[in-house]
Amino acid sequence: MSKKVIVIGGGITGLCSAYYLQKEGHQVSIIDQSNLNSGASYVNAGYLSPSHIIPLSAPGVMKKGVKWMFNQSSPLYIKPRLNSDFLKWTWAFNKSCTSKHVSKAIPVIRDITLLSQDLYDSIKQDEGFSFHYDKKGLLMLCQTDKMLEEEIKVAHLAKENGLDVSEVSLEALKILEPNVDLNVKGATYFKCDSHMTPHEFMEDMKAYLKKTGVNFFTNETVNDIEVENGKISSLITNKQAHKADEFILAAGSWTPILSKKLGIKLLVQAGKGYRINTEKETGITIPAILTEAKVAITPMNGFTRFAGTMEIAGINHNINKVRVEAIANAATRYYPSIKLTEEEKNNAASGLRPVSPDGLPYIGKSKKCSNLVIATGHAMMGWSMGAATGKLVSEVVSDKKASLNLLPFHPDRKF
Repeated sequence: MSKKVIVIGGGITGLCSAYYLQKEGHQVSIIDQSNLNSGASYVNAGYLSPSHIIPLSAPGVMKKGVKWMFNQSSPLYIKPRLNSDFLKWTWAFNKSCTSKHVSKAIPVIRDITLLSQDLYDSIKQDEGFSFHYDKKGLLMLCQTDKMLEEEIKVAHLAKENGLDVSEVSLEALKILEPNVDLNVKGATYFKCDSHMTPHEFMEDMKAYLKKTGVNFFTNETVNDIEVENGKISSLITNKQAHKADEFILAAGSWTPILSKKLGIKLLVQAGKGYRINTEKETGITIPAILTEAKVAITPMNGFTRFAGTMEIAGINHNINKVRVEAIANAATRYYPSIKLTEEEKNNAASGLRPVSPDGLPYIGKSKKCSNLVIATGHAMMGWSMGAATGKLVSEVVSDKKASLNLLPFHPDRKF
């Protein structure tokens, strides 16, 4: 049965949800507070990464976070503040940093990222989209023996979970990347990963959705949500009222602000990431993670992107030059011939990623609202999980059997 559906949020999750919803025959509208040309969906590393099977909440991360709290150039920066939502999130995050949780999360993350990768393949093939999409894998570059040892353990774990990964010697690295000087001890190589140029996908998808009848309401902020008998009756924006049968809450880091209006307390913190682009020829052909620095390098269409850091400091778009400099310095440490210019660093951009306490997204319906599907909390895996999340959202709305078990993603789960 065709339903009238409103998607709140026009990032990767919102667009993919709209894509699969209109495929099911629903009448879809997207509401976004921006002009749909900026944010995390446009500044990310563009990875489709089944390799990232370890959730952000892993043993030792909280200890590192406390240590790094006083270093604004650290890979993970958690700004301490007396805010009840932040404190509840921190408590839940700390509780999730266990080996038991990691073991349970690994197959869940693997399955949703692999599904998503297959769906991106199908989208490109079925719609004839022109976005840049390469399947060259992902290198995990290590400068220390200790980190290399840790990455080899992760590689073995990934292999046990069916992923295509191998150790790579310095000699083999030179064959893989012959045009780059590398200052590393060694690497692991996830051949299962792929990457794309994010803004190209977003532009292709927006054009397709408009052509197929999806309505876009940009620069509209949801100010209030009216509820009757446990169901949303209308959304009140700064411009008008919107009515629908079903609502999708995919507003990224802003999602908990809106869910509170419905009595749904989602633990989500905004995790800011930064990117620097260079159009100079770098010689890099294979995406890489600089493991000690936690910086991602992606050869995109016409430029190379250097992205990274997780800054949990509330919702803001301020560019912290210390963190931008840390990314640029890391690039030069690993690739001595690469030096990003002042102009490139001054043109750095940031995006806010919605971070759940346990490293798993929220996908599904809360018991508190029968016509709302929540889709947020993907942290730095939003791009990797975007297509699969959209598919799952459409299956919930269409009352179809879900492609994956939704229980690990339940919005009402306890921490």
